[in-house]
Amino acid sequence: MDRIDRKLLNLLQRDASGTNLDMAEAVGLSPSSCLRRVRRLRKTGIIDRIVAILNPARTGRVLKAIVTVELKLHGEQHMRRFLDLVTGEEAVSQAYAVTGETDVVLILHLRDMEEFDALCDRLFRDRTNVARFFTMMVIRTAKDETAIPL
Repeated sequence: MDRIDRKLLNLLQRDASGTNLDMAEAVGLSPSSCLRRVRRLRKTGIIDRIVAILNPARTGRVLKAIVTVELKLHGEQHMRRFLDLVTGEEAVSQAYAVTGETDVVLILHLRDMEEFDALCDRLFRDRTNVARFFTMMVIRTAKDETAIPL
């Protein structure tokens, strides 16, 4: 990955809705060279996917919660089973297996507390292998960046 690739990736991370012609001009390439580079970056997996980032409040998902989860039983099989369970939940936008006292960290986008309560019943109670979970409701977002520094 060279300097031009990094420029292209920075442009795409800021706003991927620009045309190939706009990107080519911004980095000093011909449109065909620019397109070849972007295709190569996708093919090699550096560009994982191109998505639209929505405003959660305008989609009706006004509550954001961060939930840390401690499992009762450990090991790959138990972790995989719980992660499979959470990835099937619409309100879970991110799920991470982590090191330390916490086993899993979840980021939720919720419509309301009723949805959160129902999700808690499905994920954290009874036979789900959860020993404890702690919820933090986000009251203010200082930074919500998707770009990876290059």
